Formats: sequence, structure tokens, C-alpha cells
Amino acid sequence: MADNIARVFADAIAPDPTRPLLTWYDDATGERTELSGATLANWVAKTANLLTDEIGAAPGDPAGVLLPPHWQTAAVLLGCWSAKLTVTDAPGPVEVLFVAADRADEAAGWPAGERYALALDPFALPMRQVPAGCADFVTAVRGHGDHFTPHPGGGEADAALLARAQARAAELGLTPGDRLLVDVTRYPDPVDWLLAPLSAGVSVVACAHPDPARLAARAETEKTTQTLT
Repeated sequence: MADNIARVFADAIAPDPTRPLLTWYDDATGERTELSGATLANWVAKTANLLTDEIGAAPGDPAGVLLPPHWQTAAVLLGCWSAKLTVTDAPGPVEVLFVAADRADEAAGWPAGERYALALDPFALPMRQVPAGCADFVTAVRGHGDHFTPHPGGGEADAALLARAQARAAELGLTPGDRLLVDVTRYPDPVDWLLAPLSAGVSVVACAHPDPARLAARAETEKTTQTLT
């Protein structure tokens, strides 16, 4: 059984890095963003380089992630796991904190070495107004390298997370080449919308605030083969 999330991600995109890996919808805003494996890998590498080069984070350091499901959240999580950080959403001291801009006040009391706010703009535009005490993640991450070589072996939580992911993929009947449509508002756990599909070699159509009237047509348009709604 795999115990290395970075390796699982690399294996998931290796057959064809140009094919859509994560397609993001938000029916509350009308957003649609499609990322190939190569594009997501680029964001992941930049995030991991930000963590290691700019922050100096080391394997095992805690990273707080207070973000809803989103394609940028996928980049942050996979970047943290590639750098072998331990991701948490429980209040407590962390080396770095990634927080949605609208939750910055909630996170103000967290002891954190560095803080990055995300507006989760559909086009990854820089924020016009950055919350006090935070840096803009999009602005900070863009200057970092497009390639990152993960530390060998798994992070402290990798094996447990991947065991959950593989069990969930089996429960959902996911097989390589499937395309999963998932309601991330109902299933916000990244095991459901990110790790289980990756562990099975499956691409994802992730839908926030899905309009039930649109789902059948979307499943047909996106050529999905499995559904979690």
C-alpha cells in the first residue's frame, strides 16, 4: 500500500499530464476552472517551494489549512504534503497558516510563523485588500519554481490518509480512468474529493453549491462515470 502522497499524485498524472485532472465548478458564482495534471503539478511545486525555500519549513512541521474545497485548496494541500508537512485544521501553533480571506478574523488567534490568505478568485488574481497580518498567497507563490523534488518517503500522516483514501475509493467503486462528479459542499473532506480519486487514478469534477437541475447535463457534458452527490 502506498504511503507517499506526493508519489500517488505523480503516478496519477503520469499517464497523460495534459488531460483534465480537476475541473472545478461553483454554481453560486458561475465559476468553472479546469486544470490538467501538469497545471495542478505546477501549482503544487510552487507551493512546496514557497514552503521550503521562503519559509524554511521542514518535514513534520505543522501547517494549518482553513480553506474550503477549491482547486487552489488542492494545490495548497498537495504542496504541503509534497514538502512532508503535517496538515491540520485544529487551532494550535503551526509553522504556516493558509486561510480563506473571509476566515482571517477566525484565524487571528492561531499562533503561526507565517500566514497566507487566499481569496479563491476563479482566475487566481491577486487580492486588492490583504487581511492584516497575512500575505497574499497568489502573489507570494507565483515567484517560486515550477518544479519540486519531494523528500523521499512519506510524511508523518501520509500512510493513514492514503489508507483512508484507498478504502474510500474501493467503497465508491473507483477504477483507473474513471471521472468522478462530486458535490464538495456535501462532501468537503479532501479524502473524498481529492485523495480517493488520486489514489485510484481518477479525474474529478468538483462542484460547490451544485444546482440539482444542472447535474445531469453536467455529468453528460463532462463525461463523468461515477457520482458522489
